[in-house]
Amino acid sequence: MNREYKYIALIPAYNPDSKLEKLVEELLKNHYEVIVINDGSKATSDQVFSNVETKCMVIDHEMNKGKGQALKTGLSYIRDNYQENYIVVTMDCDGQHTLKDAMKLCKFTENHPDYLVLGSRKLDQNVPLRSKVGNMITRYVYSLASGVDVYDTQTGLRAFSNKLVEEMLEIKGDRYEYEINVLLQLAKEGVPIKEITIQTIYIDNNSESHFHPIKDSFKIYKEILKFCLSSLLSFFIDVLLYSLFLLVFQNHNYSIQISNVLARVFSATFNYTANKKYVFKQKGSAIKSLFSYVSLAICILLLNTVLLTILVNVLSMNSILAKVLTEITLFIMSYIVQHKIIFRGGVTEK
Repeated sequence: MNREYKYIALIPAYNPDSKLEKLVEELLKNHYEVIVINDGSKATSDQVFSNVETKCMVIDHEMNKGKGQALKTGLSYIRDNYQENYIVVTMDCDGQHTLKDAMKLCKFTENHPDYLVLGSRKLDQNVPLRSKVGNMITRYVYSLASGVDVYDTQTGLRAFSNKLVEEMLEIKGDRYEYEINVLLQLAKEGVPIKEITIQTIYIDNNSESHFHPIKDSFKIYKEILKFCLSSLLSFFIDVLLYSLFLLVFQNHNYSIQISNVLARVFSATFNYTANKKYVFKQKGSAIKSLFSYVSLAICILLLNTVLLTILVNVLSMNSILAKVLTEITLFIMSYIVQHKIIFRGGVTEK
């Protein structure tokens, strides 16, 4: 089969059954190179690996290292052994991903080699509750943290060309958090993300999943929340300086307004610097983003001051409590605008 790109299926496997053998056979018949990572599976899967290693490359981990490390082991092998243009499609070993859907992702990637392509499942009423709820929460938190909308953040069916392999190898994470780290890092670098709808398959209500809801969810959300740290620090700086300036200007008729403006100037300066240099790592000239940020900051400052004045002078609320409520009210609007417009990272296409 003549293709501009070689298609490589990378399959991390932990305690697989005969469904892995079937998947490997289907891929080989359709001219895929297949690389399977045995991630420290139990002896009960030895026969499965023995059967597939006669047909494709099998790389063994002596002990279980996690899905993220298994993927990186496979990517390292691919980088070192394939020189021509190629497309990697990552697939689960449990029968949840079909050859037809893998082909859809690979064909799109062949025409768009700069993209990360995701197989997006429709999470309808037939999806197990823990999978639906987990993906919904991760979707919204990821969108808030990255400014990029991805419907299915937890899909394991992903395709990308050799152009992204080196960067994928540098992304941190050994287990399930690696996959969300990939989305966060590539969005931050401005890599376009394309979602293609695929068939939704859950085997035995997803009972074979090795995802640990508490342990793995903590790792995933810990990585996402790192991206929100600058805004949280800005919030505390703002409230702290506001409280200090209130003491300084306590005898002034406009102590609340003066304290609020000064606190906002300092905290906004910190927030912009942190977001540009450390959170979004925006490259190039700062003029455009700085102008947009200053415009947003002025609007937020006006709304902030008006709302704060109403809460304190009209509703007789404690000045510190009023400040906290005001900041919380305007936080979401400011954060979303920064992510969606000012420091826009990756681009998703449906």
